[in-house]
Amino acid sequence: MSKGAMPVLVGVGQVTDHWDGTTGPEDAPSPNSLCVTASKHALADAGVAAAEIDTLAVVRIFEDSVPGDRHPHGHNTNLPGTIARDIGATPERAIYAAVGGQSPQQLANEMAARIHAGEIDCALVTGSEANKASKAARKHGVELNWADGDELAFEDRGMGEMLLSRPEIKHGIVAPAYFYALFENAMAARDGQTRSARRAEMSALFAKFAAVAAENPHSQFDTSTFDADFLATPSKANYPFADPFLKWHIAQDAVNQAGAFLIMSEEKADALGVASDKRVYLQGSGEAGDDFISERPVLDGSWAMETAINRALAQAGKSASDIGAFDLYSCFPCAVFSSMAVLGIDHTTEARPLTLTGGLPFFGGPGNNYSMHGIVSMTEWLREHPGQAGLVLANGGWMTKEAVGVWSTARPDTFTPVETMAKPDTKVALDPAPTGGTVETYTVTYGKDGPMSGIIFGRTSTGDRFIAAAAPEAMPRLLKEDSPVGLGVNVTTEDERSTFVFA
Repeated sequence: MSKGAMPVLVGVGQVTDHWDGTTGPEDAPSPNSLCVTASKHALADAGVAAAEIDTLAVVRIFEDSVPGDRHPHGHNTNLPGTIARDIGATPERAIYAAVGGQSPQQLANEMAARIHAGEIDCALVTGSEANKASKAARKHGVELNWADGDELAFEDRGMGEMLLSRPEIKHGIVAPAYFYALFENAMAARDGQTRSARRAEMSALFAKFAAVAAENPHSQFDTSTFDADFLATPSKANYPFADPFLKWHIAQDAVNQAGAFLIMSEEKADALGVASDKRVYLQGSGEAGDDFISERPVLDGSWAMETAINRALAQAGKSASDIGAFDLYSCFPCAVFSSMAVLGIDHTTEARPLTLTGGLPFFGGPGNNYSMHGIVSMTEWLREHPGQAGLVLANGGWMTKEAVGVWSTARPDTFTPVETMAKPDTKVALDPAPTGGTVETYTVTYGKDGPMSGIIFGRTSTGDRFIAAAAPEAMPRLLKEDSPVGLGVNVTTEDERSTFVFA
């Protein structure tokens, strides 16, 4: 290991399994087996033996990402250790990452920086989800046993920081779709769009993502018939979830997917004889983390995305026009719209790829690990387009944690490690007991029987923000075609929970 070494990505692999519970448990995947398969593909791609790995980093799976979550098929208490065991690796250090969809690119940034610092020489990064198998097994009564463990010492980075504030929880903002719906409706109001107009715009964008997924052999879902009309129209197959989102505007986590990449020092790659046409370099990186959504000054865009993207481009010495392909995080349309705004992209005229996988609703949304597939797919694209640059945006929380990488087969003259994650320095004051104000953004959540609840962010006359839930008599106005943003409301508060009616 030498200080100042140039890091280089040399191997990638990914796998998608379609086991659906209609056969016995013998062929059922697990988070461990999927990681093992993807890792072996990455090692084979590089032509490198597992014995060369000195560092193993694993993206955290769903079942270890929610406090108190149960493990219906048994608990693997040391996923890094069992992966290492099963691929024949004996790493000196192992990491189980903290929660967040930014993890794959963030780990790439970290491993590259540690290689450059001379701390490590060869790292394997992998992750998976087997939610589809879990759900299918329970549906069909198939017994799976994922219980496992190992004695390999590993660094468990835990759950990470809390992403929900007490006031948000008190008002029922507890699901990712609810947070993102608040962003989406803020954008719709800014652009003067009705509910139907916003759905049409979201669906026009996402129909392009679905078309990419339809051609991707690694996609979990068949999206060949998902045109813009289907995506924009409520139906049994595409039901409302949180206005303005229908089912297929939302990341789908019922997947059996895994990915992996191998990154090492250039000196080690030379010593191992890794082919030059396998090598992809991290030219620039950037990371940023935002506050609770209710504290953010701007809701129709993402400060964290803007900061992380611009940092990565600046470090690479590039502008958005220099990028040949993107894999933009696409858990919800507003995440893509936010990153496109930073990049100056209009999807109606843009010819460059905005996704290489097909995106989280259509390719599949494997929890914290989606952007692993973005990095794998970007690596494959760059090898086919030598000299071009590609940008991967990985997102965690509700546009809360961003990690960006600019990748290319072109070797940079020097490597610059990622900067410390940026944090904002301005917040909005939250009024805990407002009496009234105007609607800033909103959503309506749905259950099996239709509309379930309404939630708004509002602004008082002094500019403070407040959160409030809809009283029954306020619901009909929230369900109208025209946006309620800007309308006046009266608010009452009891036990930390505010309720509003329209003034």
